[in-house]
Amino acid sequence: MSFTIFLGNLPTWVTADDIKQWLTAEDLVADSVKVIRNHETQESKGFAFIEAPTADEMQAIIRRFDRAPLEDRILRANPAQPSKPKTKGAPGAQPAQTGDAQRAGAGRRDKKRKKDASPRSAFAAELAKAL
Repeated sequence: MSFTIFLGNLPTWVTADDIKQWLTAEDLVADSVKVIRNHETQESKGFAFIEAPTADEMQAIIRRFDRAPLEDRILRANPAQPSKPKTKGAPGAQPAQTGDAQRAGAGRRDKKRKKDASPRSAFAAELAKAL
């Protein structure tokens, strides 16, 4: 059984090799790393999935990377959730946010990002220096 970690809010330049190097530098083990890319442009979508061999290793990776600063971003790491089926017009489906509601949500995210800009650990500070 493998344990999948979602690693989000990555800059678009981050590759699977970068993540593997970060894991190795921290003595963490991953079975695989997959950076998710746009099918048309091949540009990173800003998130990746890491397969850990054990639940303990999964938790160690999450502790190291969750809320770690990288450039002007705060990384997010948590157990991956199963993907939801894509169905058009499904009963009970929520409409997408548009217009003012979408812009209001973006403003809240920007304020939170600025507030959380300070490093949370020695690892986070070293990671920021290395990159």
